[in-house]
Amino acid sequence: MLSISFQQIKESYKRIRSYIHHTPVMSSSQLDSETGCSLFFKCENLQRTGAFKIRGAMNAVLQLNDKERKCGVTTHSSGNHAAALAFAAKTFDIPAYMVMPDNAPIVKQQAVKGYGAEIIPCKPTMDDRERMLNHVVCETSAAVIPSYNDHRIISGQGTAALEFLEEYPDLDMLLAPVGGGGLISGTAIVGKSVNPNLRVIGVEPLLADDAKRSLKAGKIIPSTYPNTIADGLRTSLGDITFPIIQNYVDEITTVTEQEIIDAMFLIWERMKIIIEPSSAVPVAALLFHDIKQAGKNVGVILSGGNVDLKSLPWMKA
Repeated sequence: MLSISFQQIKESYKRIRSYIHHTPVMSSSQLDSETGCSLFFKCENLQRTGAFKIRGAMNAVLQLNDKERKCGVTTHSSGNHAAALAFAAKTFDIPAYMVMPDNAPIVKQQAVKGYGAEIIPCKPTMDDRERMLNHVVCETSAAVIPSYNDHRIISGQGTAALEFLEEYPDLDMLLAPVGGGGLISGTAIVGKSVNPNLRVIGVEPLLADDAKRSLKAGKIIPSTYPNTIADGLRTSLGDITFPIIQNYVDEITTVTEQEIIDAMFLIWERMKIIIEPSSAVPVAALLFHDIKQAGKNVGVILSGGNVDLKSLPWMKA
């Protein structure tokens, strides 16, 4: 039985829809030709705060009680969730304290500061992130809003697929990136509820392939020091997201760092839109791996577009 229902995701959408963008779906005849499929891209890179994360963050903040609002909110995040939570908190004049690893992209740190949140730096390990988060909670009594392993967050993230499938109900396959599993979990719940035959595929970097390894082992295998340019996908699965992925995601596949860079470059060049490395991960799977079926309708969630324009990955390649 699902720990989060399709109905909960629909209720979440009603709750947040006036605070988020209904993002467009784009296509590219050139990419269709290259893959042999009809591709449809859900552009969460054009979402408020530049990523899908605002969906879950807003859903969580809207459900806080008065005491929690007064004390504020906190989380640990490499960037997009921190920015989304900071924005959601600012919307309702709620204090926000963001624990961020010191290697988080500067553009994402600047966004968090711009939304009025306080940044508490930490070393880029999960132990250090959680240790600093506990310190913040002790000092402020702020409510912890996890970046993915939370019913409110997963329900909010699932609204991207809800919008997508309301507009394009005839998709044969739906791809999303996998980090902690919030987006792919919500996507799988919606996808399988709308169409049990829809093939839901999660994609992660080969250098952060904990989801694939966890599914193979039948238990969560944490990601340790993942050195991938897809900074939004460095986190490990949680005890809520893992069983959803086990039961409702058809396949987890991986892509290399160079494939991520090449896919990101291609989207910038062909579609004239900015996506970050995490968004390019499922695109890379379609371009360079044999997971597609000719003539099928394939949906891809482009998860975000927050990049440092002074340090693009192909400049280092």
